[in-house]
Amino acid sequence: MSKRLFDIMLSGLGLLLLSPLLVLLALWIKLDSPGPVMFRQQRVGRHGRLFDIHKLRSMRVDAQSEGPQITVGADPRITRSGRFIRAAKLDELPQLWDVLRGAMSLVGPRPEVPRYVALYPEDVKRLVLSVRPGITDLASIEYRNESELLARAQDPEHEYVHVVMPRKLAYAVQYAKTHSLAGDLRILWRTVRVVVG
Repeated sequence: MSKRLFDIMLSGLGLLLLSPLLVLLALWIKLDSPGPVMFRQQRVGRHGRLFDIHKLRSMRVDAQSEGPQITVGADPRITRSGRFIRAAKLDELPQLWDVLRGAMSLVGPRPEVPRYVALYPEDVKRLVLSVRPGITDLASIEYRNESELLARAQDPEHEYVHVVMPRKLAYAVQYAKTHSLAGDLRILWRTVRVVVG
Protein backbone atom coordinates (compact mmCIF):
# COMPACT_ATOMS: atom_id res chain seq x y z
CA MET A 1 0.00 0.00 0.00
CA SER A 2 1.33 3.44 -0.88
CA LYS A 3 1.83 6.11 1.78
CA ARG A 4 -0.69 8.42 0.08
CA LEU A 5 -3.40 5.74 -0.05
CA PHE A 6 -2.73 4.94 3.61
CA ASP A 7 -3.10 8.63 4.48
CA ILE A 8 -6.38 8.97 2.57
CA MET A 9 -7.92 5.88 4.16
CA LEU A 10 -6.95 6.70 7.76
CA SER A 11 -7.67 10.43 7.60
CA GLY A 12 -11.06 9.85 5.99
CA LEU A 13 -11.97 7.22 8.57
CA GLY A 14 -10.68 9.44 11.37
CA LEU A 15 -12.78 12.41 10.26
CA LEU A 16 -15.87 10.21 10.02
CA LEU A 17 -15.44 8.62 13.44
CA LEU A 18 -14.35 11.80 15.22
CA SER A 19 -16.98 14.13 13.73
CA PRO A 20 -19.24 14.01 16.85
CA LEU A 21 -16.27 14.93 19.05
CA LEU A 22 -15.27 17.74 16.69
CA VAL A 23 -18.80 19.17 16.82
CA LEU A 24 -18.78 19.13 20.65
CA LEU A 25 -15.35 20.76 20.78
CA ALA A 26 -16.48 23.41 18.28
CA LEU A 27 -19.48 24.27 20.47
CA TRP A 28 -17.28 24.52 23.56
CA ILE A 29 -14.78 26.83 21.82
CA LYS A 30 -17.60 29.03 20.52
CA LEU A 31 -19.20 29.34 23.96
CA ASP A 32 -15.88 29.87 25.73
CA SER A 33 -14.53 32.86 23.80
CA PRO A 34 -15.49 35.10 20.87
CA GLY A 35 -14.08 34.30 17.46
CA PRO A 36 -13.98 31.47 14.92
CA VAL A 37 -13.73 27.82 15.91
CA MET A 38 -10.88 27.14 13.51
CA PHE A 39 -7.40 28.63 13.54
CA ARG A 40 -5.52 28.83 10.23
CA GLN A 41 -1.85 29.62 9.87
CA GLN A 42 0.49 29.61 6.89
CA ARG A 43 3.10 26.88 7.01
CA VAL A 44 5.76 25.61 4.62
CA GLY A 45 4.88 22.30 2.98
CA ARG A 46 6.46 19.85 0.57
CA HIS A 47 8.91 21.42 -1.90
CA GLY A 48 8.53 24.74 -0.09
CA ARG A 49 4.90 25.31 -1.07
CA LEU A 50 2.94 27.40 1.40
CA PHE A 51 -0.35 26.05 2.74
CA ASP A 52 -2.86 26.86 5.48
CA ILE A 53 -2.74 24.45 8.40
CA HIS A 54 -5.99 23.95 10.33
CA LYS A 55 -6.33 23.66 14.10
CA LEU A 56 -9.08 24.07 16.64
CA ARG A 57 -8.60 27.56 18.06
CA SER A 58 -7.05 27.42 21.52
CA MET A 59 -6.03 31.08 21.88
CA ARG A 60 -7.72 34.44 21.76
CA VAL A 61 -8.34 35.74 18.24
CA ASP A 62 -5.75 38.51 18.66
CA ALA A 63 -3.05 36.12 19.94
CA GLN A 64 -0.72 36.41 16.93
CA SER A 65 -0.52 40.17 17.24
CA GLU A 66 0.16 39.99 20.98
CA GLY A 67 3.11 37.66 21.20
CA PRO A 68 5.61 35.28 19.58
CA GLN A 69 4.77 32.48 17.14
CA ILE A 70 5.84 29.94 19.74
CA THR A 71 3.78 29.08 22.82
CA VAL A 72 5.58 29.34 26.15
CA GLY A 73 4.33 27.68 29.35
CA ALA A 74 1.04 28.94 30.75
CA ASP A 75 0.66 31.46 27.94
CA PRO A 76 -2.01 34.01 28.97
CA ARG A 77 -3.30 34.05 25.38
CA ILE A 78 -4.63 30.49 25.77
CA THR A 79 -8.37 30.23 26.48
CA ARG A 80 -9.98 28.00 29.11
CA SER A 81 -11.13 25.45 26.53
CA GLY A 82 -7.78 25.84 24.80
CA ARG A 83 -5.85 24.64 27.84
CA PHE A 84 -7.68 21.32 27.72
CA ILE A 85 -7.66 20.75 23.97
CA ARG A 86 -3.96 21.60 23.75
CA ALA A 87 -3.05 19.28 26.64
CA ALA A 88 -5.01 16.45 25.02
CA LYS A 89 -3.64 17.34 21.53
CA LEU A 90 -7.24 17.64 20.29
CA ASP A 91 -6.45 20.95 18.58
CA GLU A 92 -4.55 18.97 15.93
CA LEU A 93 -7.56 16.86 14.83
CA PRO A 94 -8.65 19.19 11.97
CA GLN A 95 -5.31 18.44 10.32
CA LEU A 96 -6.88 15.16 9.24
CA TRP A 97 -8.55 17.36 6.61
CA ASP A 98 -5.13 18.71 5.61
CA VAL A 99 -4.00 15.10 5.17
CA LEU A 100 -7.07 14.18 3.13
CA ARG A 101 -6.57 17.13 0.75
CA GLY A 102 -2.91 16.25 0.27
CA ALA A 103 -1.17 19.16 2.00
CA MET A 104 0.05 16.94 4.85
CA SER A 105 0.63 13.32 5.78
CA LEU A 106 -0.27 11.49 8.98
CA VAL A 107 3.43 11.05 9.73
CA GLY A 108 6.18 13.41 8.67
CA PRO A 109 8.23 16.37 9.91
CA ARG A 110 6.00 18.97 11.57
CA PRO A 111 5.51 21.95 9.24
CA GLU A 112 7.04 25.23 10.37
CA VAL A 113 6.14 28.85 9.73
CA PRO A 114 8.16 30.54 6.94
CA ARG A 115 10.10 32.62 9.46
CA TYR A 116 11.78 29.56 10.98
CA VAL A 117 12.18 27.61 7.73
CA ALA A 118 14.24 30.55 6.44
CA LEU A 119 16.79 29.68 9.17
CA TYR A 120 17.27 26.06 8.02
CA PRO A 121 20.65 25.21 6.45
CA GLU A 122 20.08 24.87 2.69
CA ASP A 123 20.98 21.16 2.46
CA VAL A 124 18.74 20.35 5.43
CA LYS A 125 15.90 22.45 4.00
CA ARG A 126 15.97 20.58 0.66
CA LEU A 127 15.90 17.19 2.36
CA VAL A 128 13.24 17.97 4.99
CA LEU A 129 10.96 19.66 2.45
CA SER A 130 11.26 16.71 0.05
CA VAL A 131 8.56 14.87 2.04
CA ARG A 132 5.06 15.91 3.06
CA PRO A 133 4.88 17.44 6.54
CA GLY A 134 2.97 15.39 9.08
CA ILE A 135 0.60 15.57 12.02
CA THR A 136 3.10 13.63 14.12
CA ASP A 137 6.71 12.51 14.05
CA LEU A 138 9.42 11.47 16.49
CA ALA A 139 10.21 15.11 17.32
CA SER A 140 6.54 15.71 18.25
CA ILE A 141 6.73 12.79 20.66
CA GLU A 142 10.08 13.76 22.18
CA TYR A 143 9.11 17.44 22.48
CA ARG A 144 5.46 16.99 23.46
CA ASN A 145 6.08 19.32 26.44
CA GLU A 146 7.93 21.90 24.38
CA SER A 147 6.08 24.93 25.78
CA GLU A 148 7.01 23.96 29.36
CA LEU A 149 10.63 23.47 28.29
CA LEU A 150 10.72 26.91 26.67
CA ALA A 151 9.10 28.48 29.73
CA ARG A 152 12.18 27.53 31.78
CA ALA A 153 14.53 29.33 29.37
CA GLN A 154 15.67 32.91 29.96
CA ASP A 155 15.03 33.70 26.28
CA PRO A 156 12.43 31.24 24.89
CA GLU A 157 12.86 32.42 21.29
CA HIS A 158 16.63 31.96 21.42
CA GLU A 159 16.20 28.55 23.09
CA TYR A 160 13.81 27.44 20.35
CA VAL A 161 15.93 28.62 17.42
CA HIS A 162 19.33 27.51 18.73
CA VAL A 163 18.55 24.42 20.82
CA VAL A 164 15.10 22.92 20.16
CA MET A 165 14.78 23.51 16.42
CA PRO A 166 18.15 21.93 15.48
CA ARG A 167 17.26 18.82 17.49
CA LYS A 168 13.85 18.61 15.83
CA LEU A 169 15.49 19.06 12.44
CA ALA A 170 17.79 16.12 13.16
CA TYR A 171 14.69 13.93 13.61
CA ALA A 172 13.21 15.38 10.41
CA VAL A 173 16.37 14.58 8.44
CA GLN A 174 16.38 11.04 9.80
CA TYR A 175 12.74 10.61 8.77
CA ALA A 176 13.28 12.01 5.27
CA LYS A 177 16.16 9.55 4.71
CA THR A 178 14.59 6.41 6.18
CA HIS A 179 10.78 6.70 6.19
CA SER A 180 8.66 3.64 5.42
CA LEU A 181 5.07 2.54 5.96
CA ALA A 182 6.15 0.22 8.78
CA GLY A 183 8.04 3.09 10.40
CA ASP A 184 5.00 5.35 10.09
CA LEU A 185 2.86 2.74 11.83
CA ARG A 186 5.35 2.57 14.70
CA ILE A 187 5.34 6.36 15.08
CA LEU A 188 1.51 6.46 14.99
CA TRP A 189 1.36 3.78 17.69
CA ARG A 190 3.86 5.66 19.89
CA THR A 191 1.85 8.85 19.39
CA VAL A 192 -1.39 7.16 20.49
CA ARG A 193 0.33 5.73 23.56
CA VAL A 194 1.76 9.13 24.52
CA VAL A 195 -1.56 10.98 24.04
CA VAL A 196 -3.60 8.36 25.91
CA GLY A 197 -0.94 8.10 28.61
